[in-house]
Amino acid sequence: EPERARLLITIAMERRADAGRRGDQAAREAEAIARRMGDPALLAYALNGRYMQTFHRAGLAAERAGIGEELLDLAARHEGLVTFEVLGHLILIQAGAALADLATADRHAAAADRLAERYGLPLVGVFTTWYAALRLAVTGRRDEARTAYRTAAARLTGIGMPGLEEGILPLALLSVGIASPDADWGPYERWSRPLLADPGPFGGETPPGSSRLPFTDQVLAVCDSSRLTHAGEVPLEPGSSPLPLAGEAHAIPESPGDLLLEVRTCLHAMVAIRAGDLTAMERLYARLLPAADELAGAGSGLLTFGPTAQHLGDLSAALGRYDQAAGHYRHARAIAERAGAPHWAATAGAALHRLGKRS
Repeated sequence: EPERARLLITIAMERRADAGRRGDQAAREAEAIARRMGDPALLAYALNGRYMQTFHRAGLAAERAGIGEELLDLAARHEGLVTFEVLGHLILIQAGAALADLATADRHAAAADRLAERYGLPLVGVFTTWYAALRLAVTGRRDEARTAYRTAAARLTGIGMPGLEEGILPLALLSVGIASPDADWGPYERWSRPLLADPGPFGGETPPGSSRLPFTDQVLAVCDSSRLTHAGEVPLEPGSSPLPLAGEAHAIPESPGDLLLEVRTCLHAMVAIRAGDLTAMERLYARLLPAADELAGAGSGLLTFGPTAQHLGDLSAALGRYDQAAGHYRHARAIAERAGAPHWAATAGAALHRLGKRS
């Protein structure tokens, strides 16, 4: 059975971004075998496999937190599991950030750094450096965050993680208000490029998570347009102009299931709103809804586009569901306050005010 469990864990690791459920099934079967055998090292390995299978949809930060806590418990009760102890702390950094619980994330970042120093694990510092930049962004210290992100990105060079390094710096800078049209966006190109071509909420120095009232105005203008069809097409009258990005919205694929699923989905939502693509808005709303109580993308431990509830509010408003939008904006304000992010709280409050002026 141990050999079968290890094979199943390998399958779970290799299929972590697959759309199907085979990887998750393999991880859970391996976990069941390890529990039945009472083998702590095998169980820790299996939990790592299950963790890799918790990015197939939005809103799974609490499940990942449970995995991280169990890894720490195993490491505390059994010797020789330092690597998994570090992993547990790193998972809990991500989960704490996603759940807007920076105090918890801070505690685990400090613990991970202590273990890294004690056991000579330099790679750990790469991840805690990224978290430190994310934390600055969450608390609204965007100038410091920009500098910190550039420093964190430099630490990725030569560590053998090209899949993480490619395109991550321009994406992180976009989250704090810096658009880089000439950068190599790597795997994020298709979700980011339409917004760079027509900046909308990213215009000027305004970050997408701060003072987005102009974008809220655009959202409400979109839903007021009588020219929209449910397919997101815009039948034009003579002399009229299409809504921005109308052609781009249809070309954007669904995000793969990885650490930045919510980030790509939020970017896709912004494009869909500006394009007036109601079908896409409905679909993206459903994809983001399970993460309504989280910071979008913060579960990566790398970057965030603010409270997911803010994006849900924008989608709801663009769909003409104003009461629903108001509920999401109130939720976004509460999450922002929990995270110590007054700039996001102000954004949510401004959106509520703008909605109130309609009545």
